[in-house]
Amino acid sequence: MISALVNGRIFTGEAWFDDHALIIDGDRIRDLVPLAALPADITRCDLGGRMLLPGLFDTQVNGGGGALFNDAPSVATLRTIAAAHRQYGTTALLPTLISDDLAVVEKAIAAVEQAINEKVPGIVGIHLEGPFLNPARKGVHNAEKFRTIDEAAFNLLTSLKVGKTLVTLAPELTTPEIIRRLVDAGVTVAAGHSAADYAQTRAALAAGLSSFTHLFNAMTPFTSREPGMVGAALEDAESYCGIIVDGYHVHPATLKVAVAAKTKGRMVLVTDAMPTVGAANKEFILNGEVIRSENGRCATATGTLAGSDLDMLSAVRNSVALLGLELSEAVRMASVYPAAMMGLENELGSLKPGYKANMILVDDELNLLNSWIDGQPEAR
Repeated sequence: MISALVNGRIFTGEAWFDDHALIIDGDRIRDLVPLAALPADITRCDLGGRMLLPGLFDTQVNGGGGALFNDAPSVATLRTIAAAHRQYGTTALLPTLISDDLAVVEKAIAAVEQAINEKVPGIVGIHLEGPFLNPARKGVHNAEKFRTIDEAAFNLLTSLKVGKTLVTLAPELTTPEIIRRLVDAGVTVAAGHSAADYAQTRAALAAGLSSFTHLFNAMTPFTSREPGMVGAALEDAESYCGIIVDGYHVHPATLKVAVAAKTKGRMVLVTDAMPTVGAANKEFILNGEVIRSENGRCATATGTLAGSDLDMLSAVRNSVALLGLELSEAVRMASVYPAAMMGLENELGSLKPGYKANMILVDDELNLLNSWIDGQPEAR
């Protein structure tokens, strides 16, 4: 069915358009045309003068709607998580498995594959954050689950047949050869929870590592004589950096400096969201420990950060309010850039002819009014 979205301020991911119509044909965008050129016989949807933006893409989602992916790696869990985050503008996401046994990793990959085949709205792949991490920078991860990448693990990491796979690992605990093999097999490799120094990080980048998971958190810092992982990440022109703009994980001044230092187009907003997002209950259990969200800060009883209670529209708002970014750039960091990071820049993240019809309608305060995934509006 062909329809047109009219009477909205349309941001394509590149520029703003007024007095234009976005034409949708099934699950794809057919065209963006001046309103005066729109054929009279096309069904029209009035946007009420609101902003139409590309759907947001979150590459790090541990949970939502009261569900944690690790607790029950199933299609039902994925439906709950995706539906919870859709309320906040996320139309594409990578469900994220926190370090666990390989048997759980296998179940998680199978669940994502089934969810994609069943066309669960929003699921486009998986993020495996561990268990190939360094205990020295474990954060809230269970170090008892950590291991190195052997052939069995390599085969598992490359086993997803549909969608995208993102793997966060500590590069100093594997080899450049393993990183290259993963990349050649289609896996996007990120560094995180790592004690790698600058030289080790540069070697991993040369081998194909292309992303950094929650920049600054759980990695070696940028100092005067040892640039560390943070220094290598900011220096490198091609890699991507995920950042959690919640006011807790990284000081806004630090993020301002990082955004200014990094190549434009390579900073990606992520939530690192936990089950509390979209849920009335603001506490949950992780590795046998109670995690509470207070004033949006998820932490253990001893104060260790444990993911976040952040959603993507709030991350965009915070990037404008706390970092002083233009709205258009903050939106790109939540749509265009994550799509490019995952090799989906010709499918997702922008409102252009031929792209998936994934978009959101918001008011001036970035409150969600409606969303479309594969051309289908949410029943509201």
